[in-house]
Amino acid sequence: QVQLVESGGGLVQAGGSLRLSCAASRRTLRAYAMGWFRQAPGKEREFVAAISWSGSSTYYADSVKGRFTVSRDSAKNTVYLQMNSLKPEDTAVYYCAARGSGFYSVTEAGYDYWGQGTQVTVSS
Repeated sequence: QVQLVESGGGLVQAGGSLRLSCAASRRTLRAYAMGWFRQAPGKEREFVAAISWSGSSTYYADSVKGRFTVSRDSAKNTVYLQMNSLKPEDTAVYYCAARGSGFYSVTEAGYDYWGQGTQVTVSS
């Protein structure tokens, strides 16, 4: 069982930056691919970014490509989502997820464990 806890959300003005963290407890994340998803009010949860277990491969949704960066620190058992040039349409609850396989997935069903989410609000 993997427990994930997101942090780093908050209120930021358009154009600003935030860094989200996803820390794991009970088990190491070394063998897990990790993903970030988000859910805006009234919308379905959508894929944002993912990273392979080794960190050598990443993938981004078109809407965040060039603005967001996913990374991982195995020593800290933590995955990060650096978000730059934020837009009001980035406002959502952001979730991290762990996949019990080395390579990532872009679908919710591909992940086994989820965090509780952290709110990101971008004001115009």
